[in-house]
Amino acid sequence: MKTADTVPQTIDEYIAAFPPETRAILDKIRATIRKAAPQAEEKISYRMPAFVLHGALVYFAAFKEHIGFFPPVRDAKLRKEASVYAGEKGNLRFPLDRPIPYALIGRIVKARVEENLEAAAQRKTGGAKRRG
Repeated sequence: MKTADTVPQTIDEYIAAFPPETRAILDKIRATIRKAAPQAEEKISYRMPAFVLHGALVYFAAFKEHIGFFPPVRDAKLRKEASVYAGEKGNLRFPLDRPIPYALIGRIVKARVEENLEAAAQRKTGGAKRRG
């Protein structure tokens, strides 16, 4: 397990600090995110693995009993589906003693990519999205 004094510089370093069972889950989450957002950049932010593309897409982190997933889920359908994993601060918690919902993670990441690309296009044109 990680120590408080060790700050990983890469996602590989972050994942390497965990036991094999947890590493396997983290590796699969990372691969799921990569597949859903192949153009996203990997980095460590707030001491967690993060993926960015025109801004933050998602963060994830391993804890003693769960994997924390930190996306602002804006899509109503996805929010409802993810609600069974809802944590207290808008994060998602995937218990380690249950199957990890990799397909849901992939759909959330794809939705976040669309949101970020749309926001980047709006910034580029200087316009706000019209609602009608």
